[in-house]
Amino acid sequence: MNCQISWACLSDVQANGQIKNALLFSTDIHLLHEQIVEYYQARFPIEVIVSHAKQFTGFWDFQDRHLPRLDFHFNASLIALNLAKHELYSSMALKK
Repeated sequence: MNCQISWACLSDVQANGQIKNALLFSTDIHLLHEQIVEYYQARFPIEVIVSHAKQFTGFWDFQDRHLPRLDFHFNASLIALNLAKHELYSSMALKK
């Protein structure tokens, strides 16, 4: 299968002199390289949030197919995650 892609390469020199590269791809060939980097930077925090919600708050532990109930469950899961993070950061600030 042939598919045109647009890509960007990020390089970073580490403290030990090693070079770390990241290749970022998009099937939207009209995106500028800067836009690809910007989209990936915006996507990463979202993936971390969903990963934490799945691990710690039962984000996927629901079997109902009724959309309002699913909406409530996902919102409750994300609220629980935000409250836990707030509590963690508050307790860390008190220890300083």
